Amino acid sequence: MDDHALTRDAVARIRRARITTAVSFGVGFSMANHKSAEKRIRQTERRTEVNRARMSRIRSFVKKVEGAIESGDKSAAAEAFKSAQPELMRGVSKGVLHKNTVSRKLSRMSAAIKAL
Repeated sequence: MDDHALTRDAVARIRRARITTAVSFGVGFSMANHKSAEKRIRQTERRTEVNRARMSRIRSFVKKVEGAIESGDKSAAAEAFKSAQPELMRGVSKGVLHKNTVSRKLSRMSAAIKAL
């Protein structure tokens, strides 16, 4: 999925979910009083959808690596690690993960692969 483009079904979900320009904050809810605030609400909804998809994708890549490590297949784990590494770093550049978190995860996965 392109970073800036939403799929049609994601846009439809956002439109269905947005009955008014109100945002629910758990307990109460806030109504936007300015056009700029309404725009920020729309932008936040779109950004949240993209970030959720990105985090889901990252978790899938990490699970593939962890599954390969658990199965004991060093070559499969190394291949999965090679594909997960850029995905994790992309998460850092897009701001959904902290660089130290990603570095720690990559280091631990790499050490586990080397130990196989």
